[in-house]
Amino acid sequence: MSDIALLFRFRPRLLSTLRGYNRASLRDDTLAGLTVGIVALPLAMAFAIASGVSPQSGIFTAIIAGFIVSALGGTRVCIGGPTGAYIVILFGIVSKYGFTNLMLCTFMAGVLLVLMGMLRLGQVIKYFPMPLVIGFTNGIAVMIFFTQLKDFFGLQVAMPSGFFPTMATLRTHIQDFQPVTLALAGASLALILAWPKKLNKYLPSPFVALLTATVVAALFSLPVETIGSKFGGIPQGLPDFQPLHFDPASFSELLAPAFTIALLGAIESLLCAVAADQMIGDKHDSNQELIAQGIANMVVPFFGGIPATGAIARTGTNIQNGGRSPVAGIVHALLLLGVVLVAAPLAQYIPLAVLAAILIAVSLRMGDWNWREFSTYPWRDLVVMAVTFVLTVVFDLTIAVEIGLLLAAVFFIQRMAGASVIARLRPEHARLFERHSISGKTLPAGVAAFRVEGALFFGAADRLDALLAEADDAQIIILQLHRMVLLDATGLMAIGALNDKLAEEGRTLILCGAGGEAARRLTRAQPHMHMRDDNVQPDLVAAILRAEAVQAEQPKAPLMAI
Repeated sequence: MSDIALLFRFRPRLLSTLRGYNRASLRDDTLAGLTVGIVALPLAMAFAIASGVSPQSGIFTAIIAGFIVSALGGTRVCIGGPTGAYIVILFGIVSKYGFTNLMLCTFMAGVLLVLMGMLRLGQVIKYFPMPLVIGFTNGIAVMIFFTQLKDFFGLQVAMPSGFFPTMATLRTHIQDFQPVTLALAGASLALILAWPKKLNKYLPSPFVALLTATVVAALFSLPVETIGSKFGGIPQGLPDFQPLHFDPASFSELLAPAFTIALLGAIESLLCAVAADQMIGDKHDSNQELIAQGIANMVVPFFGGIPATGAIARTGTNIQNGGRSPVAGIVHALLLLGVVLVAAPLAQYIPLAVLAAILIAVSLRMGDWNWREFSTYPWRDLVVMAVTFVLTVVFDLTIAVEIGLLLAAVFFIQRMAGASVIARLRPEHARLFERHSISGKTLPAGVAAFRVEGALFFGAADRLDALLAEADDAQIIILQLHRMVLLDATGLMAIGALNDKLAEEGRTLILCGAGGEAARRLTRAQPHMHMRDDNVQPDLVAAILRAEAVQAEQPKAPLMAI
């Protein structure tokens, strides 16, 4: 298969799972899809409202993105749709740029996700250390919690974006809370948190809380704000097609938030896929999943939807209820479509207080607060996690991830450099492999041998300078590389510089033992490093023979046994 074909491979998981699909599988997937749809309904509306848009935007996103991700994705059981991780980001975009530009950002993020999948960047999650992921996830959970306190307490005030403005507004207006709203929200939250896990499989707690609070508020005519009083309800029927309005002048401004949406979408969707693999013993196609997520995010803005990604909680619900193929995700989308077509007018009675309670429950379960486990982490990982958490809460996710990644990279470089050693070989340094061990071998007088252990890269290449001082009495230096695990361009340049310095002093550098990619890089770089072919040897025995040959061209020196 050509490189081009591999690069643009498009293979939805649905196609392979339908082979051998039977009636029993359809039954299990249908039941699981119906349950997930019931869970997704209140969450979709709550996520949309918390993001600063209308509740139907969340439902349309769950329908369209849920269908596309399941039909075209690279997993068997992942459910796509709006998630809590996006709330803080989307609220900030809507507040700063408006809803129209949010739609454009969503489309741009979709394009970026498709490109990531087509360029085979699906393993990007490996480059994000878990302390970083925990840090920004916990930060998002905290921000969701605080942004929902307005509707939880029934405050009649516009909430600003940003941590400090939000806290200042809450502090100023918290005494104006509505007792009835607070009671309804508190009872809903208690119901969600106390709902038995056994019942949750058949009657999801968010749906039970939504239904109960809506019925109570309607029967007793409680003075609480509802979807109807704030948004005029949810329109019944299919969403209208809404063309995007592209403004070249604002493109550069929107690129950063679009990249943030794409980055978070990639992380969330791949984390969701990895979690699903562990639960069902499967292996997903990460690149196909990114392409499907990208297509979904390119489509939803044309129908008033918001960004979507893999939803871990809904995916877990799908698996627990027997879903084992993308059909379950398609059924979940069709159920939500049926709700919009049939029961949309009833949504006007849903109190905003119960949606706030649902999101606060999401925030409490979303974070990872296992302090005992954190105490076992290395201090550098704790610093990365803490810095990412604080920056996510105080500033935004983009800055948090950028600084967190930079900090993690700096710490990694320090650790790699600290683990890199260049030590002089001595008789007591016997190793398991005799051809690389100095034990039992004789070095000619005037020859010093050193071993590189670990990585010879830009963070440790200056270690080679120490050789000149430690072996100033040696005319020939052997550099043993069989324990070198990494060699980058800076390391190659450092070896070349060492060779040139020794050559200027009439001394010789001999390399030996390099293997794998390091050997290939040395071979390619040899002409630029001014290394003679016979000064690069396969092991220490050959290097010593080469040193003797070099000395044979000079006045002979007595042998020194070691």
